[in-house]
Amino acid sequence: MTDLTGKRALVTGASRGIGAAIALALAEQGADVAITYEHSADRAADVVRAIEAKGRRGFALQADSADAAAVKRSVDEAARSLGGLDILVNNAGIARGGPLAEQSLADIDALLAVNIRAVVLASQAAIAHLPEGGRIVSIGSCLAERVPFGGVTVYSMTKSALLAFTRGLARELGPRGVTVNLVHPGSTDTDMNPADGPQSDVQRANSALGHYGKPEDIAAAVAFLAGPSARQITGTGITVDGGANA
Repeated sequence: MTDLTGKRALVTGASRGIGAAIALALAEQGADVAITYEHSADRAADVVRAIEAKGRRGFALQADSADAAAVKRSVDEAARSLGGLDILVNNAGIARGGPLAEQSLADIDALLAVNIRAVVLASQAAIAHLPEGGRIVSIGSCLAERVPFGGVTVYSMTKSALLAFTRGLARELGPRGVTVNLVHPGSTDTDMNPADGPQSDVQRANSALGHYGKPEDIAAAVAFLAGPSARQITGTGITVDGGANA
């Protein structure tokens, strides 16, 4: 069983979906958890209440992951609120699809800013706070290594970039005993990609198990990587995609 008693975690973009499930899973294992949100203050407050109902401390911090200054500030605020920081989960992400020929510069810039730059900046800010045994876990995508259909070229590229980032940072922080890893979700039933959405039948057909995953499936992998049993795992990824990439 994962034991995170006394640990302090920040989960970005955690007012709903996978992020909320991760925050609650870490709290369930004993961690105090701060979360960031962009607009959904009410939903973020609900997550904080759920964290507190598990007997842990919870904090919600407003931060737009497309805003570089806000990303850095949120990490420092989380460390102040929690009295330190042991775990950073880079969960915040966006998806903008469509053929590359039709994607706007605004969409491309947003994907790069949230899915890549925010991960780099949050991790950079966390380095000053993480002690030996610290953890950085980022949320990638099964599309980072295999792209079985069109319309997701830039999105897939942004998630693929996290592979090199994770490997490089694992080398940098390894001597300090800090691990850096990825979790690659497949089709997961969230507001961003609902199991009854217009592309859901195609995605189910592409999966070996034939069904969508739940946010809790991703959260379980993150909680494992954040815990002591994963101390020898760094610079790699766990794919939780129902066999879509099998």
